[in-house]
Amino acid sequence: MVKIGLALGGGGARGIAHIHVLEAFDDLGIKPVVISGSSIGGIIAAGYAAGMSGAEVREFVIRTFSKGSNVISKLWKLRPATLGNIFDGEKKRFAEFDPLKIMNAFMPEEIPRDFASLKIPLKIVAADFYNMSEMVLSEGDLYQALAATAAIPVMFRPQKINGRLVVDGGILNPVPFDVFEEKLDLIVAVDVVGRPVGENPQMPKRIELGYGTMQLLMQRITSLKVAQQKPDLMVRPNIHEYRVMDFLKTEEILWNTFETRQDTRQRLEVLLKAL
Repeated sequence: MVKIGLALGGGGARGIAHIHVLEAFDDLGIKPVVISGSSIGGIIAAGYAAGMSGAEVREFVIRTFSKGSNVISKLWKLRPATLGNIFDGEKKRFAEFDPLKIMNAFMPEEIPRDFASLKIPLKIVAADFYNMSEMVLSEGDLYQALAATAAIPVMFRPQKINGRLVVDGGILNPVPFDVFEEKLDLIVAVDVVGRPVGENPQMPKRIELGYGTMQLLMQRITSLKVAQQKPDLMVRPNIHEYRVMDFLKTEEILWNTFETRQDTRQRLEVLLKAL
């Protein structure tokens, strides 16, 4: 059996395009023997590792985000409960959403609570804030790990795991293809970080400037990693025009990146035949 490792990267709503790669694996009738994920990549990976097909992940995501009113209603219920919660203590810091509550509200029932119940081994990457180091989670509370890897700073509250304060894994490892310890025949990596979109010298809006700067840093990290250890197949869907929180554009993202499925399948077939 060919041993393939699949690494799904971070990028917020742009990570919806990961689904095409899952479907390409299903088209070929193959499964990875291990999956890794950062941020949205970790969430999508958890569904696949739990036994959901690419088509089932697609159906769930479309159903979840097809009605904006339902999404907004859920988020409204998860907002800080009181005025005292909105401002955090004496520092008067705007309180972030709790990503663990988000996971509990939005995750499909097929995803188990514990890593041990997954059908495919999964490695979730988070960032240890004070140690300035990567944390790879592969056992214990799966939802806690997913909340940690998706804890985008400022927007979502950091999580505490094993006594450490952890935040979004995509910050330190945007495409975690280098965390596999297993001996593998192929490593497939999917980069959905994207790049800033616009024309020079157009001045971006403040939030676009913030997220765009993060894209520059994350792409630089990935470039340095690729120079040291290149995956056998790097997939980069055309997702640059979408923003981190464009989840209500799920169907549009899937439609505009549909060629990713065929491209991944064809390139993967070539690699498999060469083994």
